[in-house]
Amino acid sequence: MSLYLEVKNLSVLYDRAIVLNGLSLHVNSGELVSLVGPNGAGKSTLLNAMSGLIKWQLDTLKGTVSGKITLKGSVKFDGEELINLPAHEIARRGVILCPERGRPFREMTVKENLEVGALFIDKKVADENLEKVYALFPVLKKRASQIAGTLSGGERTMLSIGRSLMSEPKILLIDEPSVGLAPLIKDSLFERIRDVQGMGVTILLTEQDVSFAFDLASRNYVISRGKIIAEGTSQELLADELIRETYLGL
Repeated sequence: MSLYLEVKNLSVLYDRAIVLNGLSLHVNSGELVSLVGPNGAGKSTLLNAMSGLIKWQLDTLKGTVSGKITLKGSVKFDGEELINLPAHEIARRGVILCPERGRPFREMTVKENLEVGALFIDKKVADENLEKVYALFPVLKKRASQIAGTLSGGERTMLSIGRSLMSEPKILLIDEPSVGLAPLIKDSLFERIRDVQGMGVTILLTEQDVSFAFDLASRNYVISRGKIIAEGTSQELLADELIRETYLGL
């Protein structure tokens, strides 16, 4: 596998609060990698920094009392530095964020939400991608004319992933896909994420549910207080008693 995504010495501070502290990780092409850790460890901040949302906050809030944000370090995708690019340019390069709980455009229909994901894509290709998404998530085809704000939690997550696939991503950054979902819905989502990887999409996902993440991922990182404190396969990390008990809660 070739190196695809590389994060080096990434730090994010909000005022004096250190959210990410010199964090480094990498994802190889074709991998499904998980980042696990408790709520508040910095998982969402990492994905927001990688996708350009932290830079958007920095640029938008600059000069205001609430805008004391510091962003340092490097995020390279396929050899290109992303850290200073705006979010839409990062998305055009195929780095797509699926936010926690899906965050759809609540007043738009399911189909309209999916079409938003194809704004940069040729119409013919977008139509083909829509059929692929419907094949992957049949429930979205059933709900095509339904207002997105009325969807269940699992359906919103599926919509978020489907919307991302409309833009032909090279890598998906999936934030807490299983949060708040019933076990049966988690099982279904698990299979669909596997299917997405099978389509040739590289995936980095964050999770609090260690079992969910470890069953999916070929390799894992453990984050605590903004730092990576362990890396390895699921078997390697579960065999480490200190990591398992102290950081994984198992």
